[in-house]
Amino acid sequence: MSMKSNIALASAALGAFALVAAPGPSFGADDNANFYKTKGLRMVVGSGAGGGYDTYTRAFTRHYGKFLPGKPRIVVQNMPGASGLLATNYAYNKAPRDGSWAMATYNALIDENLLGNRKAKFEIPKFSWIGSIGKTHHLCVMWKGRNNVKTIKDLIGKEATVSATGRSGNSATVPLLLNQTVGTKFKVIAGYSTTGTRLALERGEIDAICGLGYSTLQASNPDWFTKDKIKVIAQIALTRHPLYPDVPNAMDLVSAQDKKVYEFFGIIQEMGRPYIAPPGIPADKLKVLRTAFNQTMKDKAFLAEMKKLRLSVDPMTGEEMVASIKKLYASDQTTLNRVAKLLGVAKAERVLACKKIAKDPSICRKAKKKKKKKSS
Repeated sequence: MSMKSNIALASAALGAFALVAAPGPSFGADDNANFYKTKGLRMVVGSGAGGGYDTYTRAFTRHYGKFLPGKPRIVVQNMPGASGLLATNYAYNKAPRDGSWAMATYNALIDENLLGNRKAKFEIPKFSWIGSIGKTHHLCVMWKGRNNVKTIKDLIGKEATVSATGRSGNSATVPLLLNQTVGTKFKVIAGYSTTGTRLALERGEIDAICGLGYSTLQASNPDWFTKDKIKVIAQIALTRHPLYPDVPNAMDLVSAQDKKVYEFFGIIQEMGRPYIAPPGIPADKLKVLRTAFNQTMKDKAFLAEMKKLRLSVDPMTGEEMVASIKKLYASDQTTLNRVAKLLGVAKAERVLACKKIAKDPSICRKAKKKKKKKSS
C-alpha cells in the first residue's frame, strides 16, 4: 500500500474518531424558539378547577408564555386525584420528557418518599424543579356563628370534623399532626373535590378546614375574608402571619422535640407553589423554563394581576428548591421516624422509607412478630 493510501486511511480514521468523540450539538435560542412555537407548552394542575393551585397557575400562565422562546401557547389542564398523587405519578412515569410538559404539584407531596408512601410512584429529588411562586401559611378556620370556639385551644380533647380531598394533602396531614402534638381530636373526612372541601364548610357538613394555606383561601374564597364569614382559630407555620398576630401558632403549643417536626414541615411550606417538569428533560429546556419563570416573577403586569387577585408572590428559584430538597432529604432518621409516627404512617412503610433513604440501613428496624405459644 502506498504512502498516499496510508495517509488517506489515517485521515479517514481520525475523521471518524472526531465524529464519535465530538459532543452533540447544543441547541441555541432559534432552536428552542422553533421547538416551543411548534410544540407549545402543556401546564397540568394536579387539582381540580377553582382551587388555589388552579387559580395561581392560570394567572401565572397568562404571562409565562411571553418569556418563553417562540412565545408559545400554553394549554392549562386539570388532572385532579388523590391530592395531586395522580398527576405527579403521571409526570414522573408517563409525561413527555422533551420540555413541552410541566405541572403545578402539591408541596405536601415533597416528603412522601421520606414517609414510605407506596402510592407515590416517583422520586422527588429526580424531578426537574422550575420554581415556586409563593410560600404557604397553613390556617385552621371555622364558620362564624356556629360554635363558641375562639382558638384551637378550645378544641383540645374535643372532636371536630375536617374535609380533605385525600389522605396525603395538607388538609389531611395537618389535622393529624395537630391531634398528635397539640391534643385535638380532628376527624378527617376525605374524598371531597377541591372545591367541595370548602363547600362542605359553608354547608355545615364539617366543622373546620385545617391545613389549607392563607393564599389558597384568599384565591378561592376571597369573600370569606372580605365579608368576615370565617374565624381563624390556628396557624401552622415557622412564624406567625402578620395579619394574625394574636392567633395561636402550633409551634408555640408543642414540645421542643416536636418543634423539629414543625421545622421539617416548614421547609416544605417554603416551597408552597411548586412547578416541576418530568425527570431528565434536556438541560437547555430546563434552563429555558427556569429563566422564563424567574422573569415572570419580576414582570410588572404579572405582579399587578396577582395583586388584583389578592394572590401573594414570594418566589423561590428552581436552584433554591433543589437545595431545600437536599436539606429535607438529609434529615436525621429520628426526626423522620417522629414525623411518620405523628402522621400515623404504618410501621412497615416507615421501615420501607428508612431503607431507601438512610445511609446506614441497619438502623431501620423491622417489626418483630410475636411467636405463638404452642398449645400443650
